[in-house]
Amino acid sequence: MGLVDDNKNKEKDAPQESDGEVGGARVSSKNTSDDSSFYTTDQDDDNDDERTLHLGPQRTLKEQLENDKDDESLRKWKEQLLGSVDISNIGETLDPEVKFLSVAIVSPERPDILLSIPEDGKPEGLWFTLKEGSHYRLKFSFQVGNNIVSGLRYTNTVWKSGLRVFSTKDMIGTFSPQQEPYTHEMPEETAPSGFIARGSYTAKSKFIDDDNKCHLEINYTFDIRKDWASKD
Repeated sequence: MGLVDDNKNKEKDAPQESDGEVGGARVSSKNTSDDSSFYTTDQDDDNDDERTLHLGPQRTLKEQLENDKDDESLRKWKEQLLGSVDISNIGETLDPEVKFLSVAIVSPERPDILLSIPEDGKPEGLWFTLKEGSHYRLKFSFQVGNNIVSGLRYTNTVWKSGLRVFSTKDMIGTFSPQQEPYTHEMPEETAPSGFIARGSYTAKSKFIDDDNKCHLEINYTFDIRKDWASKD
């Protein structure tokens, strides 16, 4: 769902880190993909998703708070993260539930493009069209229930004519359960331009947490054209 301008990427020789405020806490975001060229290598990024980070025994939110009551710093951090969450209404479910409500393409050049997310994560036909050279951001709205979701991250891989041309990984953050939806905007990107860049693409986006649980996978197609509504 994201492509980076080739000329801009040639200036990037090392992974970059950026800080952002997510879920009420400051988090660090590192892009670990090699996007120095529009056409990248054929390394399979799915292998990285299989590297599970072992965080110890999984506990319900109530158990975590009970076990952490003697660790003042950890207790304060979780209290800050949880905010106004009513612990008495939190169930005994171990796994956090992350439900994505909407995704939008935000660009200063036009009104937001609101995209529906099918339950099976497979939009039918062309999902959206990007204007070549345009600046845009992805904005997600989602809800978290049952338990804290730790280290939620976004991965995206794009192919053209069967060749992998782009991949990226971005940290979204750690979030506590609450009824109100969270909104997160990704860093600004620039769509590639030129005759070679125009055409149809296939892509796969995933939202995965520190327990290697995939909360949403979207497989879709999109076009890059001369204009937002261009068909030629």
